[in-house]
Amino acid sequence: MGPRAAPLLPLLLALLGRPDPRRAEGCDLQPVTAEPPITLSYATSTVPRGCVSSSSLGIGHEVHILSIEWSKASVFPLKVFVTPRAGGCTQSPVLILLCARCSATVTSLCPNLIIHTDAHLDQGMTAALGPELPVAANEGQLLAWAQDTYRGITSYSKLRDPRRIQLRLGEDTSSPLDCIPQEHFDATLHLEAEVFFYGMKGCSLGDAQSTRAAHIIRMQPMPSSIITEVNLSLSCPERAVSNQILILQSQANLTWSLSVNNCHIQFLVSGKYKITHMSSQLLPGALLPDTEQGLVAKALEMNCSAIASYSTIPASTRISLEILDHETVKTVPMIPTPPAPTVNSMPSMLLLMLQPWKCTDETMEIVIDRSHLQPIKDLVNITLRDISCQAEKNATHFMLRTPLSHCGTSLEDRGHANNELILNLAQGAVPQSVRVAFKCKIPRELFLRLFPTDNFERPQTELEVNKEAFVQASMRWEDHPADLQLKECWLAVPGREPVLLVQGGEARSAGVAVLEGPPSSHGRKIWRFCFTYAVPEDGRVPFSATLKCKAGLQNNTIFEKVLEVTVKDSWRPLNSRGLGLAAVLGITFGAFLIGALLTAGLWYIYSHTRPISKLQPVSSTAPASESSSTNHSIGSTQSTPCSTSSMA
Repeated sequence: MGPRAAPLLPLLLALLGRPDPRRAEGCDLQPVTAEPPITLSYATSTVPRGCVSSSSLGIGHEVHILSIEWSKASVFPLKVFVTPRAGGCTQSPVLILLCARCSATVTSLCPNLIIHTDAHLDQGMTAALGPELPVAANEGQLLAWAQDTYRGITSYSKLRDPRRIQLRLGEDTSSPLDCIPQEHFDATLHLEAEVFFYGMKGCSLGDAQSTRAAHIIRMQPMPSSIITEVNLSLSCPERAVSNQILILQSQANLTWSLSVNNCHIQFLVSGKYKITHMSSQLLPGALLPDTEQGLVAKALEMNCSAIASYSTIPASTRISLEILDHETVKTVPMIPTPPAPTVNSMPSMLLLMLQPWKCTDETMEIVIDRSHLQPIKDLVNITLRDISCQAEKNATHFMLRTPLSHCGTSLEDRGHANNELILNLAQGAVPQSVRVAFKCKIPRELFLRLFPTDNFERPQTELEVNKEAFVQASMRWEDHPADLQLKECWLAVPGREPVLLVQGGEARSAGVAVLEGPPSSHGRKIWRFCFTYAVPEDGRVPFSATLKCKAGLQNNTIFEKVLEVTVKDSWRPLNSRGLGLAAVLGITFGAFLIGALLTAGLWYIYSHTRPISKLQPVSSTAPASESSSTNHSIGSTQSTPCSTSSMA
């Protein structure tokens, strides 16, 4: 794309429902080296290295080897479950568990299980313990010892950071004769493990004012996978987590089943999903980017200032996620069964998870997809604290937009707008209502808006040539709003030098006038100015332009905002580019000639058909000539703030 097409990128991405990847700049994901903010584990049957063989057939024992490696010390004891296949425990199975410096619990339905291990086993174990394992320096020595001791090996699996292992006994005659380890071995026939994920990354925008954080789990696609549903168990600390969002990205044909315990968190999910213990209704998901940069940009679009955790895991049917609070939670508790929601608690839980509210520096906007509200029966309407502020509804959404000063919104909480969503239900003879208190963060950022008139009511992104445009820059700063200053504003047009419009609160270019803004209220500062974009000397009107402003405190705290606008050349006739001067003159002369001939013909008919007595002399006066050109200069006769200001 050329230089003129570059400003169109955000517009095209917005129309396609994709985030602008440039938003991810400045939030460079890095490995989380400190104590991670989450505990994440997932079920898998793919092991880093493994093998199976038929060498144990006929020796009276089937021998299974589990070799465990740890990335970090785990507060969980390793749990190993040994279950027989159909036919029961026909042989004396052997489990060789190499797990140095770990505690483990082995549960088996086979009373004749023989265990060799260097782990610290639970004292309640009843299985027979075999001789101690030799000091094996490597994988080859361990397999050689097992082969020499039992004359055969049924399976070998090397695992990293397991939380739970399900080992299914049984031998397969179709297995190879020798157990030769392979990388990323599929052990589906005899093993499933739940393993911890410690490779999460994170990032933060240091200069952002929002406190919202995102947790992102991206599940890698598997072309041959038969997985159709993913069960995710989510738990949070006892105190509510309300300023976080969980983004779950996967193949679009997957269904997510979410079991939520004590979490008031917003979800953004690929494919369809449902929230168990609340409703079995499938909710439509979102089309999410499938790249790391795209997912980060999507989170930043949703007013997140930090990616608390970013995790990429293999395809799995079960995922366990716990969001930790290191100030109050030092150990990871067992996840209790969440209580079933009541009729009154369900709307509150659902809305606190969806968090459909969003605030700017001057408005509160609420958009709720009606499909998300299907678990709430008999919903009539939705209002705010002031019941006259009722949400509009169509076939797909409930929508409400109001100034922060209306509808009972309170701005007493620093940096937040507080209100209530009231859901009116038609249940029984007496209507009921459910009130859900909420607050939305007012972003501490510079807002830039373009208006066609000086009433500053309907913002637009269209700049008309030779017409005044009115600009409003505003932001909220609860601490010291009087110290805020509009540093400078520029208008940049592709292929030309940027024009400085305003600097230090004063006009710096011809056709610009600084206007008096309304007084500050609740920490909000507003600056206004107008300008006129004239036709360039070469007559070429660009397709786009960029308006960029900077504001901030008297020190070095600077906020910048860029507004992409389209340029409309309303004074030019359409398709004038395809008509040259000769064509225009030819068309004009032809029209004149046809008109003259038509007039002469009509006069001939008229003069030869009327009575002689009614003939009167005809006086002809030349019509007043029209101006041959239109005045496109700035100023002239208009009485507006821009035209009456100094144009020097």
